Amino acid sequence: MTRKTALITGVTGQDGAYLAELLLDKGYVVHGIKRRSSSFNTERVDHLYRDLHLGEAKFRLHFGDMTDATNLIRLLQETQPSEIYNLAAQSHVAVSFETPEYTANSDALGTLRLLEAIRILDLGETARFYQASTSELYGNAPQSPQSETTPFAPRSPYAAAKLYAYWITVNYREAYGFHASNGILFNHESPIRGETFVTRKITRAVAAIHLGLQETLYLGNLDAKRDWGHARDYVEGMWRILQQDKPDDYVLATGENHSVREFVELAFARIGRTLEWRGAGLEEAGVDAGTGDVLVKIDPRYFRPTEVDSLLGDAKKAHDRLGWRHQTSFDQLVAEMVDADLKNVAEQKRPGHD
Repeated sequence: MTRKTALITGVTGQDGAYLAELLLDKGYVVHGIKRRSSSFNTERVDHLYRDLHLGEAKFRLHFGDMTDATNLIRLLQETQPSEIYNLAAQSHVAVSFETPEYTANSDALGTLRLLEAIRILDLGETARFYQASTSELYGNAPQSPQSETTPFAPRSPYAAAKLYAYWITVNYREAYGFHASNGILFNHESPIRGETFVTRKITRAVAAIHLGLQETLYLGNLDAKRDWGHARDYVEGMWRILQQDKPDDYVLATGENHSVREFVELAFARIGRTLEWRGAGLEEAGVDAGTGDVLVKIDPRYFRPTEVDSLLGDAKKAHDRLGWRHQTSFDQLVAEMVDADLKNVAEQKRPGHD
């Protein structure tokens, strides 16, 4: 049997690492694209790597960039993938307001460059394409929960760039007959989530506070609500999308949403501390009910220029057609992330630096 070959852009990110591991377990040869930077930044996938000199390597890393069309064409020509997962993106919403042009170049035009590479190399009949879309497309949609038919209303440069990527994927599917699908994934987290994202920022701070390395966690909008799942569950959905005979677009979500405030409360409860909220607005604070220590404060710098108040997904189509459902509860997700960061922070705390 011919072994399937997958190409993953953004392989060193949270989703790329989980997806690469999943595909390797399924017997794929996996090629991953990573950007060249001053740091190698491969810690999420180092455990998958095998020295090429020791025999057949089923996981290969290649330098590449979504802003370099020639590079993408060459990589597709060399790897000849049967499945392409486009996960590369500048995916931080707040950062997109500071770097809107770069976000559009990598997230929107980068997707176009990859689709054009498929077209130029005439891979449309042999390669299946997955585009990582996002629940941020919905913005402050009046309809809740949001499904595949909910109108999009992006509220950030990131979401606007992803809107172009969504529609150009649909366009190439319809114009050229590509097996190209969008996965509209609601928020998904894990212990290897980037540390600048709010969930990981919370769990890292909780661990540092528990170990006496930090006193206070600073946050922005505590009342923003998101549909949070585990990235490990969601990459299974990505794979299932590309196993379908016909390409289509799917929402992947848990069907329940929780506020940032709830996430914070659960995270502190994991280390045995109960929060009480005192004050209002920018003066609101989370106080340890037992000791009176102020553990959480509001910093207005963390509010976005345009907020998205609530996102809640309807994944019925994925349930019915893909047989996909999330496996990890919200409580389990928070506990796993806190436990992992307790271990991580403890290992980084060097002797003599109390």
